Amino acid sequence: MSISEPLVADPALGSALVCDVAIVGAGPAGLMVAQQLAASGLSVHVFEAKASAARKFLMAGKGGLNLTHSEEFASFVTRYGARSADLLPWLEQWGAQELRAWVKDLGFDTFVGTSGRVFPADMKAAPLLRAWLLRLRSQGVVFHMRHRWQGWNAGGSLMFQTESGACQVQSKALVLAMGGGSWARLGSDGAWFSKLQEQGVDLAELQPANCGFDVGWADGRQSGWSEVFSQRFAGEPFKSVALRYTDEGGTRFARQGEFVATQTGVEGSLIYAASALLRDRIAEKGSAQFELDLLPQWSAERVEQEVRRPRGSRSLSSHIKGRLGLDGIKAGLLYEVLGKDGMADLQALARTIKAVPLTVVAPRPIDEAISTAGGVRFEALDGNGMCIARPGVFCAGEMLDWEAPTGGYLLTACMSSGVHVAKGVLGYLSAD
Repeated sequence: MSISEPLVADPALGSALVCDVAIVGAGPAGLMVAQQLAASGLSVHVFEAKASAARKFLMAGKGGLNLTHSEEFASFVTRYGARSADLLPWLEQWGAQELRAWVKDLGFDTFVGTSGRVFPADMKAAPLLRAWLLRLRSQGVVFHMRHRWQGWNAGGSLMFQTESGACQVQSKALVLAMGGGSWARLGSDGAWFSKLQEQGVDLAELQPANCGFDVGWADGRQSGWSEVFSQRFAGEPFKSVALRYTDEGGTRFARQGEFVATQTGVEGSLIYAASALLRDRIAEKGSAQFELDLLPQWSAERVEQEVRRPRGSRSLSSHIKGRLGLDGIKAGLLYEVLGKDGMADLQALARTIKAVPLTVVAPRPIDEAISTAGGVRFEALDGNGMCIARPGVFCAGEMLDWEAPTGGYLLTACMSSGVHVAKGVLGYLSAD
């Protein structure tokens, strides 16, 4: 049958819905698949477990929607780490520039921030999403909200649970774009994992990515911050600091930025950027240690010189505040690590200001993470994104086994995967 022929309901399926392509998941990856396929004249139905589309997309845009990044392509693609080579063909086909052009086509301008990140001119996610959904509906895409995918029945039809009971769908191709396992309240709950595992699809365990960590102490004196530090500083930011992580292979990460102290540890952009390295080290060794430079703009020699200056009748806290500008959470961290007696050792104090040793012992739970690693391995898919173990089933977006830092890289790759998979679906249906 030609893919342009209208489909007629099969009487043997009773009241089942019949369509060309069923897409499960109304996030950016699924919506991009729908846009590409609807433009080809296919009947496309999108099924979403929640009451509205792209909830995680909207949540991510509350502080300003970071669409993508403006850095050179050669650097951009390296942000995907071990999977950079796998994502390279996607991003060459549809990457940061194409995403910005797509936004422009929906009627919105973009701008590049001082960090190189790209945002909509109004910084908002909701107007962009509304325009996108309006266009999809005008293309004939049909949305089914509050439809939770349950897998397949014995006859091979898709099964969904709805508020009014179970329903079945028969499609010529199925695209799964259900996200990873973080932020379950917004829809990405990883419930698909066991269903695909039962079908023989090769999967990597889901892990938190762009996540926070709990701190611990090598001498075993406590796990997490002391009660005093936690009460005073949980929720406070470390600003203008540099993080350096080194292992047996040398320095693996060195960057300046900001992060936040939590009740039990650390989180925030600088921590997220190093999170894959820290997470994997914890899995291998049980803990990971990094160093924090509290005054990255100062040389070690200058720090030691200022620490050793006579302080007269001033307290040590007043001294380091007056001479080095260290107070609040930065001074609190020095006391947390060195203790009162250690602070009195001026050489140790100066050295620690430039390299505070912090040990993290566990990533925060996966549902707290910005994103996830793991999922459907690329080796389980053919070159078009179709499951080798389940022909006609395609996977897109964050449910695939790749990860990326924040900064627009996640959204870009999710949408790029949607373009890639849509082409795969078209090829599959044309050959049918």
